[in-house]
Amino acid sequence: MNLLPNKKMKLFYLFILSLLLCLDKLFADEGMEILQRQCASCHALTRPADSSLERLWNRKGPDLYYAGLKFQKDWLIKWLEQPTVIRPAGEFYFKHIKATPKGDEIDPATLSPHPKLSAKEAEAVANTLMSLKPEGLVTAGQFKNEPINPTIGAMFFGKLRGCSSCHATKEGGGGLSGPQLYNAGDRLQADFVYSFIQDPQKFEPHIWMPKLDLAEADLQRLTSYLMSLRESSQKKEGK
Repeated sequence: MNLLPNKKMKLFYLFILSLLLCLDKLFADEGMEILQRQCASCHALTRPADSSLERLWNRKGPDLYYAGLKFQKDWLIKWLEQPTVIRPAGEFYFKHIKATPKGDEIDPATLSPHPKLSAKEAEAVANTLMSLKPEGLVTAGQFKNEPINPTIGAMFFGKLRGCSSCHATKEGGGGLSGPQLYNAGDRLQADFVYSFIQDPQKFEPHIWMPKLDLAEADLQRLTSYLMSLRESSQKKEGK
């Protein structure tokens, strides 16, 4: 068996490493170009200088400047290729409802479908989004990953804390004014979920999600419950 001399082997490894670094930069540059061209008109890719209520009211889509702290990459790639509804009533509920004899209902005519990306574009954009990790928002390791009984978790989420008035944990059930959470365990990072529940206004000063001032044990329980919600479990239940 022929082996390359040590010096040549080192040079070979350095070449491969340099090539990989160049490819990463190429993907990042391509991803940012796509984001600037197709996404920046609706999503903030850097921390907004304007944190006013007016900006929030006029925002077309959620901020993405902390996407690398928020999303799971595998889910993000799949979603960019085949977007599904996350916010049933759009970014701001009151802009997308209409009065009917049965009460207020979502007006589909006011909602626009999210554009699809090719597999290559989705990979490049996901790589760029996952690099967006501003300091001071999420502390790694806050979630301790302690298991929770699903029934207790659902009761805590719905009846004790009232989260189901705005969020759905299964298709066809729960509130519509906030993002659905029935695949939160596939979509979101646990430390982000913990941090956002702990202090939503740290991410957006005027966001309407209330700061609940939960005890540490309750923060852990609620995060654990949400991270247990996955598409696979929904399918097993026939939802």
